[in-house]
Amino acid sequence: MGFDAPPLATGMRPFILLLLLLLLSGTGWGDTVDPRLRNRLVDALAEGFDYGDRWDVEVWVTDMATRLSNRVTDREERLTILKHTYIEAHQAGLDPELVLAVIDTESNFDRFAISEAGARGLMQVMPFWLKELGRPDDNLFDIATNLRFGCTILKYYLDHEDGDLTPALARYNGSLGKVWYPQRVYTKLRASWYR
Repeated sequence: MGFDAPPLATGMRPFILLLLLLLLSGTGWGDTVDPRLRNRLVDALAEGFDYGDRWDVEVWVTDMATRLSNRVTDREERLTILKHTYIEAHQAGLDPELVLAVIDTESNFDRFAISEAGARGLMQVMPFWLKELGRPDDNLFDIATNLRFGCTILKYYLDHEDGDLTPALARYNGSLGKVWYPQRVYTKLRASWYR
């Protein structure tokens, strides 16, 4: 006795055919990379560090160091995180306080954090970028490297959303259309990182 599957609903056939085509071709939704974001990362990684006004950096780092001391107890690591946060945020055109709120939300300042999805470091950057950019030796647990990737990606999404931070943050987190992640970032920004 055999089992005959019921016929597919007419509306499902195109979807299933598209899904099969994608699976057979080896290109699924997760395999696509926005070429403009890729180019933005290539350009950002080729740039040197712009330290800006060292006085501004020192004042900001001093202000934020006290706030971060209960989370990152090692003084040198704390100062390195803050210095590179300021530099990379300014270089990308972001507020450094926003970047701190994203780091707080993403990794709680654990530079060795790895998410269930495999994202790494302070800003939880996905490691596929290393292969995509031909940079397999880059270390996403390195503070400066992680912040260069993360700030560049966040700024790209902010530009893509015409400066609207809520959908940009949702894109960064992979939760576009939802507000739970942006709300977490805003809460951390208000509670700890505003000047």
